[in-house]
Amino acid sequence: MTTGTTAELTNQKTVSHEEWLRARKQFLQKEKEFTRLRDELSRQRRELPREEVEKSYVFEGARGKERLIDLFDGRSQLVIYHFMLGPGWSEGCPSCSYLSDHYDGMTIHLAHRDVTFAVVSRAPYKQIAAFKKRMGWKFHWVSSYGTDFNYDYHVSFTKEDRASGKVHYNYTDQPFGSDEGPGLSVFQKDPDGRIYHTYSSYGRGLDILVGTYNVLDLVPNGRDEEGLKHSMAWVRHHDKYESGYFVDANRGYEQPRVVSHSCCSGEHQS
Repeated sequence: MTTGTTAELTNQKTVSHEEWLRARKQFLQKEKEFTRLRDELSRQRRELPREEVEKSYVFEGARGKERLIDLFDGRSQLVIYHFMLGPGWSEGCPSCSYLSDHYDGMTIHLAHRDVTFAVVSRAPYKQIAAFKKRMGWKFHWVSSYGTDFNYDYHVSFTKEDRASGKVHYNYTDQPFGSDEGPGLSVFQKDPDGRIYHTYSSYGRGLDILVGTYNVLDLVPNGRDEEGLKHSMAWVRHHDKYESGYFVDANRGYEQPRVVSHSCCSGEHQS
């Protein structure tokens, strides 16, 4: 991959082992402080209030029609990733696909901590199933097509929203370059069957899902995204990487093209 950003690596000093060890131990204290701060932030997140989900949502997936309560799969906690795949799109968003390459390995572990993980997109299920097969993923992925779900959780935007120049995303009104946005929402189910929305996160708040980024943050060049107009411009669908490919630093985010409008004629607009 060529990005032209190698300053971080070349600016590193070469020192003796004793100097290296001294610097490493000093930095370790900062890492420990960060870990404690992260633990405290997580504790405060768990203490946030919750809101009851009063609407009924019905999704479609490999199991047929499923209500929101069905997505819990018998557990009390549900994490939903809002994947950017709109009706008629030629393929899923490359950045969402990058995140989704990390999911299959964790679902079994989450299940044994009373957590179900699922993915939701607005595209009809037939479209989801085809792309999922192409990518070789196994996680549970359902369609919210024809429902308010994506709009209620601010990850899909109407034509009217986008025509105004700003959409409501990540808790603020801002310009946005796509009909769909990425996000994560967390739900809790009480023994009486009532469902509550406890948390949603968007934008950089989704970094925690990306194990690849966590590894890149450890190496000398880091994420190597400085100078890119769109930080994730280097990301490809995993079946599209080629050796020696060039990353255009001036390329912004481009929504996958719409190849069919036939599936969208009855789509609900909220």
